[in-house]
Amino acid sequence: MKKYMLSSYLYFIIPSVIGIFLFMTPILTDAGWKIPIAILANLLANAVVPIISHFTIFMFVISAVGALVAKFIPRKNLKEPSILDSLFYVNWFWTIVRVLGLVFASMVVFDFGPAAINNENTGGLLMNPDGGLVTFLFTIFLFAGFLLPFLTNFGLLEFFGTMMVKIMRPLFKSPGRSSIDALTSWVGDGTIGVLMTSKQYEMGNYTKKEAAVIATSFSVVSITFCIVVLETVGLERYFIPYYLTVLLCGIILAILMPRIYPLAKKEDTYIDGSPVDYAREILPEGYNSVSHGLENALQVADANRDPRQFCKDGFRNVIDLWVGVAPIVMAFGTIALMLAEFTSIFVILGKPFEPILTMLGLPEAAEAAQTMVVGFADMFLPSILGAGIESDVTRFVIAVVSVTQLIYMSEVGGLILGTKIPLNIIDLVLIFLIRTIISLPIAALIGHLLF
Repeated sequence: MKKYMLSSYLYFIIPSVIGIFLFMTPILTDAGWKIPIAILANLLANAVVPIISHFTIFMFVISAVGALVAKFIPRKNLKEPSILDSLFYVNWFWTIVRVLGLVFASMVVFDFGPAAINNENTGGLLMNPDGGLVTFLFTIFLFAGFLLPFLTNFGLLEFFGTMMVKIMRPLFKSPGRSSIDALTSWVGDGTIGVLMTSKQYEMGNYTKKEAAVIATSFSVVSITFCIVVLETVGLERYFIPYYLTVLLCGIILAILMPRIYPLAKKEDTYIDGSPVDYAREILPEGYNSVSHGLENALQVADANRDPRQFCKDGFRNVIDLWVGVAPIVMAFGTIALMLAEFTSIFVILGKPFEPILTMLGLPEAAEAAQTMVVGFADMFLPSILGAGIESDVTRFVIAVVSVTQLIYMSEVGGLILGTKIPLNIIDLVLIFLIRTIISLPIAALIGHLLF
């Protein structure tokens, strides 16, 4: 192994420990277990309640107007795009979605337009200055985006990735470094997992297939939200068997999903079109997984000594999320919530699940059927609708399935569509349905054993 200076070890260890603390260390607060990033975001969110809605509108205006103006200005440098190029040169579909996000947010903030949009259960749920998803995303994006380089730029992914590849690659068809994405989502938040995956894909560390697999398999619902779901359906005393069931479903799904359509058909090429490089995962002669991982980590740490580059990367992350992702979440989230609130589309779509639930021996199958699909709009809707069901086993199954579906348009789904991860709305619908169908019998089996 090559000799490194003490400073190289410090550049690897100190930032990585800070990153682990910020993104992966739960701390007990009055509101339950939270990671420091989420605590910081909540503190800032409470402090900026009076202005956050208008700041959100301001950023949405920049996003939409910038994309429209860019349509009439030719790009100068296609090989080395600037931050402005990456922010505003998007196709017409995403330009229209950004405009819709601006229109929906404006209707809520300035109280005009159809009630279906600025209703407290649709656009209002997303744009509420005191706890709305989109407004909260602005604060979580600020801290997560700016501080994410602590996890990604100083060798932590290279160190653990080299050691975990023998587990992650055969089981989940993903690189060893994806174990950090999974752990960050598990103890923190699924949105941070998607953010990490997107940045790793853009940096050329994940192929298209790997990025799609990781974003839809490892961006799990946090422990904190699982507790909230279980309390909503009145089964909090069953948390341990419930969460073990969620983990079992999640692991089975993470093994199966990369091997079936649509994820199995994604290209195994990097963002620049080059083919997957398995050679980077082969241990050189004379190395074991620890020594090779450490050398890889030290090389990365040595290359990232400049604090100005750290600040530049963090700033670019934040602006990219504010301008490119938040309006997408607002647009798709509002549309999905309107469909759930004011139409019977999810009741209709849930009908095919009624005989399946009956076959699995679940009482009140007709009432529970729509909860199997309404989670596509928002992760919390199934538990709200299922809270009135009398059967414990049915409520248990609803609670399990609702957090193993993962693809929620008001959060992770909208976020994925706003990134460069190669997944479209059809992919997300199919992944959502397949995850539901696979996790349903597992949850029902465990439910029948418990009740």
